[in-house]
Amino acid sequence: MFQKITLIALIIAFVSCQKKETVEKDKIKKADWLIGNWENSSPDGVLSENWQKLNDSTFSASSYFIKGKDTLHFETIILAQLGETLTYKATVKGQNEDKPVFFPSTSETDQKLVFENPKHDYPQKITYTKGTNNTLTAEISGNLNGKPSSEKFVMTKK
Repeated sequence: MFQKITLIALIIAFVSCQKKETVEKDKIKKADWLIGNWENSSPDGVLSENWQKLNDSTFSASSYFIKGKDTLHFETIILAQLGETLTYKATVKGQNEDKPVFFPSTSETDQKLVFENPKHDYPQKITYTKGTNNTLTAEISGNLNGKPSSEKFVMTKK
């Protein structure tokens, strides 16, 4: 009898662990549509974001804005499933002593990802929205110098 109870307890523990692992990976799967090279060309320059999947729980990206031969903005991004939280970690060259800023997700759907850090100076919110015809809109928003501000960047998959 003791052996049967032990066996049942082990099976339940194993199944519970399997289910939790699946739940954790489900959040990062909602961001699969980010994978690829995205670009927005305008008279001001070219904005590019290049996303790749590192493993089942982590994506990485480089984002840069180039005008002519000058790189005006460069950042690296890690999107990772940490426990049951999807976290966006941005490191912008020349800002915050080149240390990363963390934005935990507040909403994940198959069409939209929202990350927020109310303690960050600007932005406090980063939103990615999947559009039609292979487009993506990245929006940064929050309070800048005490006033509400937002910027949208519509990119096309290359």
